[in-house]
Amino acid sequence: MKTFLLSLTLCFTLLGFSQNDTKAKTLLDQVSKKVKSYDNISLDFKYVLHNSAENINQETRGDVVMEGDKYVLNILGITRVFDGKTLYSINPEDEEVTISTEDPDDENSITPSKMLSFYTDGYTYKMGEEKNIKGRKIQFVKLTPMDSNSEINHILLGIDPQTKHIYNLIEVGNNETQTTLTVTSFETNQTLSKALFSFDKNKYKNYYINKLN
Repeated sequence: MKTFLLSLTLCFTLLGFSQNDTKAKTLLDQVSKKVKSYDNISLDFKYVLHNSAENINQETRGDVVMEGDKYVLNILGITRVFDGKTLYSINPEDEEVTISTEDPDDENSITPSKMLSFYTDGYTYKMGEEKNIKGRKIQFVKLTPMDSNSEINHILLGIDPQTKHIYNLIEVGNNETQTTLTVTSFETNQTLSKALFSFDKNKYKNYYINKLN
């Protein structure tokens, strides 16, 4: 779960023009500006983990609704609801709700709302290839960790230059593991229920409540 969320929430900080491609900077700035203009964002996505050396190939789908720091994420049968202060992880199979706190301002906090924010420390970047994927031109930006001890070799962020929306994110690890997050639907400024980001304990009376400090 944490590996998935890390892929979902990758953000990028500009570390100085001399270290980075100015064309890549311009494109990332345009995407960030576009994302910040929306009141809310709803995504459906496909997540694939592949490691040929270990013969691992896993695929799952999910969806997330984000409004500011608040979000509702559904993946692997678990629903995660964050109301801005408290995170509720609901597991119907185990009939358990785990309650924890999460600080959206914490740089180490892993939240889906950071996926499209784009700015965190630790990467240099440059323009990559432009590919035609299912009739769409997708421009890739390659991000390389500045930390030589990072488990990540590089990240490829695919952007639709027409819409300025993210198409996919490909993370390549030093252990040959590749994780790919592909956005399959992207909707914005939807009419959302006021209760969407709230946890209704009455719906889970028979669940075990696990409160974490």
